[in-house]
Amino acid sequence: MASADQDSLSAHLRLATMNALARREHSRAELEDKLAARFGDHPALIKNVLDKLAEEGLQSDSRFAEAYCRSKSSRGYGQRYILNALRLKGITDDDGRQIVASLDVDWFALALNVLNKKFAYAPVRDVRDKAKRVRFLQYRGFTSDQIRYAVDSGGVD
Repeated sequence: MASADQDSLSAHLRLATMNALARREHSRAELEDKLAARFGDHPALIKNVLDKLAEEGLQSDSRFAEAYCRSKSSRGYGQRYILNALRLKGITDDDGRQIVASLDVDWFALALNVLNKKFAYAPVRDVRDKAKRVRFLQYRGFTSDQIRYAVDSGGVD
């Protein structure tokens, strides 16, 4: 490929990446996937553009992970859900655990609040109702201790 063509493609790659980052933070893996879908036959250029943006501080996996964790926890998702989602977005387990641990979230209170919101503060009626609540909180990514606390609180603060 001629140098002018390569420079033009590199500029297009950078513009596409900057447009994605302008909408929201992205992990490097997400950006690689998006760019590969559009410019898949130029993996070396994609890598170079992403390296340059990371050097400039315009793309950061840790910044993405922090924003993602804050967003998901504020929407009522637990640690397990968040860690699994981060892993799928290319964030290492160690980095994910570190960022989740740095959040100022009372996971037990969050589990109880999520349960109360979903089930309108109604007390547990029977075993089937309790199982339904447990499954809901498991899907939301709370730990067994957090689930036990929320369900045993009887659906009231």
